[in-house]
Amino acid sequence: MLRFHTMKFSACVALIVALLVSVLAAPRPSFAGSLSTAVVGMFPKDIGEIAYADLKASRKFSWFPQLREQLLPSRFRDFEKFLASAGVDPNTQVEELAWGSVGKGGEDVLGVALGQFDPSSTEARFKQQKLPTLEVRGYHLYAFAGGKNSADILFTFIDANTAAFGTRPALEKLIDVRTGISESMLNNDKLFPLINESNGHGLIWAVLDQSYAHMAMQQLVPQASQFPQAATIMDRIKAMTIMVDADSGVDARFQAVCASTDDANLLAAALQAGLMYRRYQEASVNPALASTLDQIRIAPAGDRLKVEAPISQDQLLSLIHNGAFTTSM
Repeated sequence: MLRFHTMKFSACVALIVALLVSVLAAPRPSFAGSLSTAVVGMFPKDIGEIAYADLKASRKFSWFPQLREQLLPSRFRDFEKFLASAGVDPNTQVEELAWGSVGKGGEDVLGVALGQFDPSSTEARFKQQKLPTLEVRGYHLYAFAGGKNSADILFTFIDANTAAFGTRPALEKLIDVRTGISESMLNNDKLFPLINESNGHGLIWAVLDQSYAHMAMQQLVPQASQFPQAATIMDRIKAMTIMVDADSGVDARFQAVCASTDDANLLAAALQAGLMYRRYQEASVNPALASTLDQIRIAPAGDRLKVEAPISQDQLLSLIHNGAFTTSM
């Protein structure tokens, strides 16, 4: 359930699920990550998934650097190399991160980093390095790997506290929103209410639309598709939210927004069966993961399927040691 072998379609899901488990193992702090509406409004209306992580708070935990090396997709590392090449320390100056995927395939990654930057000096360093630069409606886009490949990561400053990065198609969509050409996520009547529901309720949260929710369910519990009724219900899931609440205690919640109460009840039964099957598979080959699966609770609540997954710090360290959060994107 926690190992991700194929990450092409969704960087967001892998990172969120891995970080979700990591935060559950931490002591009970009293803070919650909140993304400003202005930053949410920078993302295009048609983005398929959006996620947020309070990196500044997460770095307080001793195990975070080791976990981070396993779960951070390579495209985000490209962005950090960008900053490091200009004398910016991403480990201290990037405090919050919001990111998502544009398009059904998830190949176009878009991110917004919040922190303390010096755009003038950084851009001067880029010019000295003769870094390839693209001009898009007044924005200077710096290309880390030349910018000729559609999968290359580009980067631009919005202001002294905000930097945007992503593939060129995704970054151009963000610029379209900034310049008023395209609508923003604030106009998405399906996802924006779920973002408001999730935002401010934890160090980490994510919201996925119907397409990404379907893919996430298939990847999180692939055994559920073996049940005919479950496969049909999964196709009707409207959206998904993942939250790690850290106000008065740590409470991670994963919710699938179903088409009806009956769908939520039937899907809960299917996932419970799938979880038991995965627990049986892992019992002898990966006891740490099997023990983690024992802690997961699945229950329907109206038209939503709710999953809670607390684990101990010892279980987390064992999973990290076994490379359970390694991604291949």
